Amino acid sequence: MNRAVLAFALRRAAATLALLLALSLLVFALLYLAPGDVARNLLGTRNVTPEALARIRELHHLDEPFLAQYWWWLSHAVTGDFGTSIRTGGRVGPLLLDRTGVTAATAGLAFLLSVLAGVPAGIATAVRRGRPLDRVIVAASVVGVSAPGFAVGLILLYVFALGLGWFPVYGTGEGFLDALWHLVLPAVALAFGLGAFVVKLTRAAVIRELDQDYVTFARGRGLSERRVLRLVLRNAAIPIVTSLGLMVAYLFGGTVLIEVTFALPGLGSLMEESVLFKDVPVVQALTLVVALVVSVTALAVDLSYLAIDPRVRARAVRR
Repeated sequence: MNRAVLAFALRRAAATLALLLALSLLVFALLYLAPGDVARNLLGTRNVTPEALARIRELHHLDEPFLAQYWWWLSHAVTGDFGTSIRTGGRVGPLLLDRTGVTAATAGLAFLLSVLAGVPAGIATAVRRGRPLDRVIVAASVVGVSAPGFAVGLILLYVFALGLGWFPVYGTGEGFLDALWHLVLPAVALAFGLGAFVVKLTRAAVIRELDQDYVTFARGRGLSERRVLRLVLRNAAIPIVTSLGLMVAYLFGGTVLIEVTFALPGLGSLMEESVLFKDVPVVQALTLVVALVVSVTALAVDLSYLAIDPRVRARAVRR
């Protein structure tokens, strides 16, 4: 059985690697086909001679065929060498590392707040379906899903930073506690819509299980509501875990506007600056890093099914 489970995990890992390879090729192709001359971007706005342009193209392998350029970039990217930033002139790898901490902390705190608030609220609304608490939380979740993150962030800034003065307006702070305090409002703004999304999915998953025949059978045999709910939550765990995995993609998409709103020096603001400046090496690296995080998260979600649901383990063994 352990060998079959390992084979299942290896198949999922191989599929993830193939997906990352395809995504890297797609990203490189889109940037290759984008309007503009990369060599001129590397040289900036100053006037240059045709000989200088030819030298830059040769130095960065821009005069080679598409597949040769892609292989040169990929062979360096897998070692962590993403080239040189056009905007700063520094190496892209260290630049990403300097910005990763802020984004990871903001996204991690938002994820934690979303799970701690969204999952219990979703379960509570499902158990009390049709009651006042259910209606209030469902209405609030609809508002949360509909509200743009940057708009929520501006409201939080106006009320709690400018109005009440409880939180700083911008920046990252100094020291662990001060940095955490600076990230509270950005994390709440990011978690507002995310938590509402989790509430709706959790509620739908739990209600689907509560309507199953085995719940009626369990209650008919005299099982307590606590034990029945435990069975329901175990069977509803897979769609809930899947939704939590999907949140990672939302987090990285939402951090761009949140970091710009709160002037945080993270990967989101770096992406915005790089796109505006047409800093192609940084955009390539950021896109690949985001794809890597999302793909690895999807792989972790797939593997978690083995621990959650015995039926998935049984299917893996049969294969």
